[in-house]
Amino acid sequence: MHSFIGKWITNREFCDLAPRNVFARQFDNLVLDTSEHRNRHILFRKKLQVKERVENAKIYVSADDFYKLYLNGRFVAMGPSPAYHTRYNYNEIDVTEYLLEGENTVAVHTLYQGLVNRVWQSGDNRHGLILDLEINGNTVLSSDTEFLTAPHTGYRECGIAGYDTQFLEEYDSRAREVGFETPDFDDGYWENASIASYSDRTLIPQSTEMLTTEIIEPKVLRRDGNTVFADFGSCYVGYLSAVVKGADGSTVTVRLGQELNEDGRVRYELRANCVYEEPWILGEGLSTLDQFDYKSARYAELILPEGARLEKIFFTARHYPFALKAQIHRDLPNSTDIQRIFDLCVNTQKYGPQEAVLDCMEREKGFYIADGSYTALTHMLLTGKDDLARKLIDEAFYSDFITDTVTNCLDGSFMQETAEGPLLVPKLVLWHYRLTKDKEYLRNNYGKVIKLLEAYKREYENNCLLTVVDKWSVVEWPMNFRDGYDANLAQGKPCYDVHLSPNAHYLAAIHSANLIADELGLSHYRDEAPLRKAFLDSFYIEDKGLFRDRVGSEHSSLVANVYAFGFGLCPDERSAEIILKLCRERKMSSLGIFTPFVYLEGLVRYGHEEYIAEGLLDEGAWLRMLREDATTTFEGWGKDTKWNTSLFHITMSYAAAFMVDIDRKALFG
Repeated sequence: MHSFIGKWITNREFCDLAPRNVFARQFDNLVLDTSEHRNRHILFRKKLQVKERVENAKIYVSADDFYKLYLNGRFVAMGPSPAYHTRYNYNEIDVTEYLLEGENTVAVHTLYQGLVNRVWQSGDNRHGLILDLEINGNTVLSSDTEFLTAPHTGYRECGIAGYDTQFLEEYDSRAREVGFETPDFDDGYWENASIASYSDRTLIPQSTEMLTTEIIEPKVLRRDGNTVFADFGSCYVGYLSAVVKGADGSTVTVRLGQELNEDGRVRYELRANCVYEEPWILGEGLSTLDQFDYKSARYAELILPEGARLEKIFFTARHYPFALKAQIHRDLPNSTDIQRIFDLCVNTQKYGPQEAVLDCMEREKGFYIADGSYTALTHMLLTGKDDLARKLIDEAFYSDFITDTVTNCLDGSFMQETAEGPLLVPKLVLWHYRLTKDKEYLRNNYGKVIKLLEAYKREYENNCLLTVVDKWSVVEWPMNFRDGYDANLAQGKPCYDVHLSPNAHYLAAIHSANLIADELGLSHYRDEAPLRKAFLDSFYIEDKGLFRDRVGSEHSSLVANVYAFGFGLCPDERSAEIILKLCRERKMSSLGIFTPFVYLEGLVRYGHEEYIAEGLLDEGAWLRMLREDATTTFEGWGKDTKWNTSLFHITMSYAAAFMVDIDRKALFG
């Protein structure tokens, strides 16, 4: 743990702003006016003299909301990982290779976004930079009022993409601040930084690795008149860069997309309801496009002004460090289709995760518990690394400062709760242990698991059944894949029905808690028998061998029965076989985002691993994505299976969790 000498510095706009609370229960409907302070690109610079040879150097740095760090004109790193201000992340970076004996320049580009969304805890009036630089073991520079600061006037708001996810950028290459990171930049008009009057962040080292970047050259590049088209070969997350020579003040129209229209032009109006069209104003001579916030794209289209010439174009992909350590399970068919599905999932897991496992990479960029639990497990299985899983577990339990039944969307200022999402965390804790055998971490989390379950019991349990009324119950997503699930599931609204989905998740979470207790040599948390009896009495239809959706209904959806099957809640072998037959008849592609994983889990649990390949190879599932030119998994089986489909949605890469060569029974049984 580093103890900072540097102070939180900012500019005059933010230095005396009191932080404001952005946290509330979802249905409290807290509304914040974010119109005054938003989309602020604030720069910092400082020169220092190094009078000795640099043997080793480290920089400790954080910024709120985000920073990009440069030393002597070279890009070094960006961060930190989004986090709550009461356990805010800082980064420790080895910068030995960037520093020289003599004069050095430290430059930092920070962003205060100011929107209430899933990306950052923003809209809270907290902006700042904190930094310590150590050379050969001595602190030689710390953030203070000797740092110079200025707003970057080259970034102007020209719209908002997604669910208030990011500002679209009108980038102006004529701005005085272009090149601010270079040692010879003239900062004579800048002012001294201010110390933030309110500094209520608690800093902790970032638990996940820092992002890596990768330059992606176009696989196809062509010009048709004044339009330049680039295909980078796959969907990525990151930044388009281009160098254009044109007339001073002329404008390039920049369009990005994940697919093409029928006429071969870039579909910049994404299915995910993001419009990736932005103006870029050229300066005199050569101009370089320098976009700050990331987007998800495969294709780029530049509409050049008359007489302009493209000199260079590439895409900088940013992603979590990834090295594949797994291979395909020996019992799966040695087929091209199996390999293609595996490769699709691997590519998604390589280029999707950032400093956390996120949801769709354009519309939301949200750190969701439900989606993330499956994504984090898959990442562990593919890489052998557990840091992203630990990040989810730790942040989920920490969010109990907002509500003791924890939130579904983490590390942001947008409040969302769901009935089922938090109940997957005990399962992830157990999966993590079974893969890592880290008993100390298991022991540390057991009390948190019990605390979560006790909160559900206190708030929602009645006669051994959950009657959740102040959380949104998702059940399955998209909603058109619920198979007519008979409960009042209005999006983002409480559900007053006593229905199967949260109760199945609750039983599965309690069962995981008892299995954790077994591993720790402790008594079981609770006797499951009364809960299972209440579940069966309420939802099981004996003569059919199937489960109803809710109390008071005779409707028996595929979704409800998959949850009973996958979570091991069938009362006998007859029921399990009836549901298995139903699932095989209806096929994998009848399910949505969450239940395919649960179905595959049930195949393992009930000893039917021979049907895993059948589910994976359903022509309407992952193979449909591939037929529709997927390079990363979709938010659904096809582009038109949802009204706002993300074409880079990491969750369904979980097919790989059932494809890797492991003892599935030991993990899922």
